[in-house]
Amino acid sequence: MSTTIDSSALLAQLERIANSLERAFPPDQAQVFDTQAIAYQWHYRRVRGVEQAVLHAVKNPDLIAFEALQNIDRQKRLIEQNTRQFVEGHPANNVLLTGARGTGKSSLVKACLERFHGQGLRLIEVDKAHIGDLPQILDFTTGRPERFILFCDDLSFEEGDIGYKSLKTVLDGSVAGQAANTLIYATSNRRHLMAERASDNLNWKRGENGELHPGEESEEKISLSERFGLWISFYPFSQDEFLGAVNEWLAACGVPEEAFAQAHVEALRWATQRGSRSGRIAAQFARDYAGRVAAEA
Repeated sequence: MSTTIDSSALLAQLERIANSLERAFPPDQAQVFDTQAIAYQWHYRRVRGVEQAVLHAVKNPDLIAFEALQNIDRQKRLIEQNTRQFVEGHPANNVLLTGARGTGKSSLVKACLERFHGQGLRLIEVDKAHIGDLPQILDFTTGRPERFILFCDDLSFEEGDIGYKSLKTVLDGSVAGQAANTLIYATSNRRHLMAERASDNLNWKRGENGELHPGEESEEKISLSERFGLWISFYPFSQDEFLGAVNEWLAACGVPEEAFAQAHVEALRWATQRGSRSGRIAAQFARDYAGRVAAEA
């Protein structure tokens, strides 16, 4: 007895098998690496109904020069030196930038990319929601000739978050060790990255010699931030520092210097309404002011 094979049915079945294999084993990220890009975002997209992690090249990254950042000279010096060591192949530290909002933490990381991308520095932005993917991202960067900064912006962990465990593992280095061509730069408004409560103080214990020792829960919170080798702290601007930043942004927006004094009155009012004096507030005001002046001309 002969059996007739329906070729169309066979092809359809083979296509279903191929699609299933593609969903189960996504294409290697190295095969789709855009070597012309200097900045990337790690995120997920739905491919044939399956969430798949992709390294998305940022075509026009938002860069800023170190020289454009005001009132944070010490912070600039520290991160520039650490990043220079890194791109030149010398030992360097993971960096935690903490402190007042809008004072230039994220901008400093972008300035590092602007300064050193010509020497092979690349930046991968990783959202807090995907922090658990850090080991997977390290598998991708290991062995590549570029130098990668994994950038986690506005990082913090709430009660019950377990993503910090992946972060601790990467910062410490697993059995395989941390990739020599990869560092983590993170910004946060929290010094220890995790929520701190007044009840944490109740867990501290006094030793036999009178020394105070944190309880297990407090120790866990402190130990996460301590895994960053370099801490860089930021502070709110004074009024003079704020106005200096306003001047820089007004000039960048094309406002003539003779108009600065008049703009200062409005700038201080703008900052008061927002309850903060920072580089971010200065930039927002300058854009608003320059736009209004141009529209009225």
